[in-house]
This record gives sequence, C-alpha cells and structure tokens, in this order.
Amino acid sequence: MPTSAPTADRIEITDLFTRFARLLDEGRWDDAGTVFTDDVTVHSPRGGDLSGLGAVVEFMRKGEVEGQRTQHTTTDLLVDLDGDRAAASSNSIVYYYRDGRAPHFTGGLRQDCTAVRTPAGWRLSEVRITPAWTREN
Repeated sequence: MPTSAPTADRIEITDLFTRFARLLDEGRWDDAGTVFTDDVTVHSPRGGDLSGLGAVVEFMRKGEVEGQRTQHTTTDLLVDLDGDRAAASSNSIVYYYRDGRAPHFTGGLRQDCTAVRTPAGWRLSEVRITPAWTREN
C-alpha cells in the first residue's frame, strides 16, 4: 500500500462498502445511486452480468424473499488507489434470518470492485461477487 495515498479517499471508499452492505440489509433500493454509478456493471452468480443502475435495482428488488432479512458483515477491505479510480476488494459473510431467529443460511463471499470518484463522491462502477462457501444452519 503506497504511503502517499490520501487517507480521506480510503476512508470514503471503506464507507462506500458499508453503505453497500446496509443498502442490501435494509432494502433501500431507492438509495442505490449513493453507492453505484449510473453505468455500474455487476457480475454475480445469481444475477449474471447486470449493466446499469436500473437493472441492478430491479434485480435486487426481485431477490427479496418475504419475511427474510440479511446481515452483511464486510471485512478485510483492501484499497489500491490510482487517482480518481480505485481497485477495492473485501470478504463478506452474509447471514440470512427471520426476525428474532438465528440464521437459517450463511454464506461467505469475495467482492472485487472498481470505485470511481464522481462529483457526488466515490461510487462503485463495477462489482464482481464470488461465493466462497455456504452453510445451511
């Protein structure tokens, strides 16, 4: 990690990953523009290759399961800054549960992302989700 990289950018990109996890956990699909660029590309095993903010939001809305909630725990964030772009990756554990009950399904995954500086702040322009493991509880 270069020591000359601006700390403020790293903090904002870290916050971006937290906002992404909270967006998913809280189902705040109308706030997706605070996390993604308009021309975002998402690659995931469940959704395939999705292009554009509208397609990503539609996929997230369709993925909702009545009564099921998630808790994303994002760790091991690594950011490699290059001016107004950054390669960022993290590990995540996702717990699927129903209110008041222990998780019934848990999965570990890796997120490899490209973040770009926009006039509104850092946003994710590309997200690649790679599952590592799953467990039915």
